[in-house]
Amino acid sequence: MKTALITGITGQDGSYMAEFLLNKGYQVYGLSRRTSTVTTERISHIIDKIKIVEGDLVDQHSLTHIIKDVKPQEVYNLAAQSFVPSSFSQPVLTGEITALGVIRMLEAVRIGYPKAKFYQASSSEMFGKAQEVPQSEKTPFYPRSPYGVAKLYGHWITVNYRESYNLFAVSGICFNHESPRRGTEFVTRKISQAVARIKLGKQKKLVLGNIDAKRDWGYALDYMEAMWLMLQQKKAQDFVIGTGETHSVKEFAKLAFEVVGINNWEDYIEVNRTHFRPAEVDLLIADNTKAKKILKWQPKTSFRKLIDIMVKSDLEREAKV
Repeated sequence: MKTALITGITGQDGSYMAEFLLNKGYQVYGLSRRTSTVTTERISHIIDKIKIVEGDLVDQHSLTHIIKDVKPQEVYNLAAQSFVPSSFSQPVLTGEITALGVIRMLEAVRIGYPKAKFYQASSSEMFGKAQEVPQSEKTPFYPRSPYGVAKLYGHWITVNYRESYNLFAVSGICFNHESPRRGTEFVTRKISQAVARIKLGKQKKLVLGNIDAKRDWGYALDYMEAMWLMLQQKKAQDFVIGTGETHSVKEFAKLAFEVVGINNWEDYIEVNRTHFRPAEVDLLIADNTKAKKILKWQPKTSFRKLIDIMVKSDLEREAKV
């Protein structure tokens, strides 16, 4: 039986990855910070099938001990301060967790169990002010937020440890991936939740920032397979993971309202400039040619289907509250 350690197991990606690996017969350990409030909602249905270990990405000692004790064949570093707007208001914290947290995990693997295969969750936000469209593994980086800069450090330090210490360490440069488990502060989930609430008469308006911003949005569940496949290769290498399609926030909102039968969707939207980013990224769209060729991976869920899944899930959730 293979053993895997997932950091950020209580988050969107961590919870889906835990499910994915359990279905493949893994013994799954999840790293979780001790907090005074329970944050296991996303993994409550599998909590009895996984082992939670207490540790923190800012505490090197705890990470090294966990790696030594667990000796995982695979490590998925999915923990981060991942909300871009918060990275502008909390830049140092973002750097501490999203950047330096990666090197602490790599050090833990190097010292504690260097046989482990290590996956780092890199981000399309590293491309930021896109130097070419679409973006591939060879596209130069130009991050436009403290989050993007922190992710870039995590990305390059992973490359450095692979080359310096011969670790099997890879980065998946994932474009935006959404689901019903996405935090409500993210624009896609903000939209799906608001649409459900408007349909049920609980809310009157959906307040958004830049509705012309475009992203490459996929379904989080599809991306777990790509992450796993990267650690099953003989050679450690990085991959861009995305759909290769781009859609605007406005388009996402329009389709979300269509799911609940509201056609005059524009009447419910209010644009507020305080929600605009200090520095907006340009057109982010994935060139996933390498992933298709080497990993034999491609997304299974369409943009329209993703929105349908998210809105219906929020309708069900809101109807119970």
